[in-house]
Amino acid sequence: MAITCAELFECIPHTLIGNPDESISGLTCNSNEVSSGDIFFCIVGTKIDGHTFAQDAIDRGAKVLVCERKIYLADSTDITLVVVPDSRRAMAEVASVFYGHPSQKLKVVGITGTNGKTTTTYLVDHIAREAGYTTGLIGTVGNHIAGIEEKSSHTTPDSIELQQLLSRMVDAGCDVVAMEVSSHALDLDRVWATDFAVTGFTNLTQDHLDYHHTFEEYFDVKSRLFSKDYPSARVIGVNEKWGRLLLDKCEVQGDDVISFASGAPDADIHVVDVEYMSNSTKVTLSILGDHHTVEYPLTGKFNVDNVACAIGACLKLGIDLDVVLEALKTARSVPGRMQYISSDTPSEFNVIVDYAHTPDALKKVIASAKDVTAGDVILVFGCEGNRDNGKRPIMGRISLDADKVVLTTDNTHMDDQFKINQEVLAGMLEIASSDDISLEGEDTGAMDAGAIGSGNEEMISKVTVIGDRRAAMEFAMSIASPGDTVLITGRGHEQYMEYGKKRVFFDDRIEAREAMEKILSNS
Repeated sequence: MAITCAELFECIPHTLIGNPDESISGLTCNSNEVSSGDIFFCIVGTKIDGHTFAQDAIDRGAKVLVCERKIYLADSTDITLVVVPDSRRAMAEVASVFYGHPSQKLKVVGITGTNGKTTTTYLVDHIAREAGYTTGLIGTVGNHIAGIEEKSSHTTPDSIELQQLLSRMVDAGCDVVAMEVSSHALDLDRVWATDFAVTGFTNLTQDHLDYHHTFEEYFDVKSRLFSKDYPSARVIGVNEKWGRLLLDKCEVQGDDVISFASGAPDADIHVVDVEYMSNSTKVTLSILGDHHTVEYPLTGKFNVDNVACAIGACLKLGIDLDVVLEALKTARSVPGRMQYISSDTPSEFNVIVDYAHTPDALKKVIASAKDVTAGDVILVFGCEGNRDNGKRPIMGRISLDADKVVLTTDNTHMDDQFKINQEVLAGMLEIASSDDISLEGEDTGAMDAGAIGSGNEEMISKVTVIGDRRAAMEFAMSIASPGDTVLITGRGHEQYMEYGKKRVFFDDRIEAREAMEKILSNS
């Protein structure tokens, strides 16, 4: 489509230097992707200033530059400059105009929080479809447009990609869109200029502090989705203080709010009774004062909160409660979230793969595995490189909630696996003895545990360090007894591992199944 520069910026504060009637055929903030007739947005990032790529964009065919300051170029006689206070927000606003304000034609449900975003959006999507809507889904595992699945590169796409995606959903006849909204997306204004019908908050626990630095900063960024910049109905989890603070903020604003919690009887939606089974959960919820019982095919306490959040969001969409509860009975599991792995050979132990990669998520998934396990829970996990390293010792301590632990490798990125495992082990050794940790294989990726220090000498031997992730899975299964559960966490649906500059195919679900077949065939 083509639209003039003046039309794009009609309602956006700007100073235009050049031709207001310049025809625009595309938008980009990547100079390598510029085509003739595109606008190039000079985005100021944390490490790179897009203004330095202005000449490159012009050389590739850009006729319009959006910038935060006037740029002096070698040859700019036919170049139009649009100077704006904030090029990132201007990009989002222009993208919305360029694609016809697609979010205004949809009921968009935005879910944010540390954990639970993916499952909650999947539940909202499922319920809305069962209620007769045509739906779109945007998130970590992938995007869906009217039932057609696509891969996604980010939890929340950049603003140009997002508005284009929403426009395609409008064209496909979608009515309702459920999308994950990450803290990075909010901080980088990826969802700026998007209209939401409902915004939901699941929880706030430790993650991304390498980026946000403090919990307060992390919370402030998350809470932007509940500010007057994003007016909507609100659904807020109040199990912990951050949700309570957010609820107070929204009530002061006069927002339309439903609160939910598994452990707070004053919440609008809360648990009255719950029974966990191996492949389902039966829960009685108080929903706006009335009790309702439903059994759904998801497991775990954390999923009770996700279900409650989805119920609240769907009620705010105007879906009848009876339809919501009926739809939950056939809810589908999310790839890589408490996903049971089966094998062709019958097994007397269970294998579960889960995405849990934060302290809170790890604690909850271990507890959920214990709820449905007659024997021991054997945990296989590692911590990622180049991420919030403050959570590594915390996750080390939490891992000992499992009956046995196999510490292994996750994505190292450009970090050192030796150092990563040191930090995890240091957390373990605050409550465990160095004698409880053994090393297996040639490449453990960890130091001799005895060199770190000692702790509680009453701890029984329960931790093994195996650097090779595939070997770690096989070892865990080799020591599993009938009734045990091998719980493999950290990567869930992800299909690639990153070591330094290498990226190799590695899907925990496929690897776990092959490890099961190998162990069972040899038993």
